[in-house]
Amino acid sequence: MSPFKASFRIQYLLGFLACAALLAYAFYLQLYQHLEPCPLCIFQRVAFAALGVVFLIGGLHGPKKPGGRRSYGVLALLASLAGIAVAGNHVRLQHLPPDQVPACGPGLNYMVEAMPLASVIRKVMTGSGECAAVDWTFLGLAMPAWSLICFIVLALWAAYAAFRAR
Repeated sequence: MSPFKASFRIQYLLGFLACAALLAYAFYLQLYQHLEPCPLCIFQRVAFAALGVVFLIGGLHGPKKPGGRRSYGVLALLASLAGIAVAGNHVRLQHLPPDQVPACGPGLNYMVEAMPLASVIRKVMTGSGECAAVDWTFLGLAMPAWSLICFIVLALWAAYAAFRAR
């Protein structure tokens, strides 16, 4: 059976597995390849985790009524859009001319301890020099670009599973 014709439950559980695999790879790169994530990378991980939780709960629940499936679809799209915003901002920062890259700021741990959450989010989204560095590429694209692609694909997957006629 094609994954496109599978039940909502199977499609959302596959979405969860995709998010889990992406997060596992990110942790592998951090722990075994010693690529330290910048604050925007950490925000992208949070968005993948949130999206994975929506996929998991939706898959375990497996609502039969269209309204239930649509509710999970909206939640998945919100998590995806948050990830798209962060990853898109990260890609933008990596493509700035060197003279326009913001200066490196304090670490995320320090900001979380010293600043209110809204200020931390605002500061992280403005970026810093460490977020503009490209430490890893695959097929010519840096990790934030691949994250952006994955968020878009997962958003389309969630929307297809939640809103298609059955």
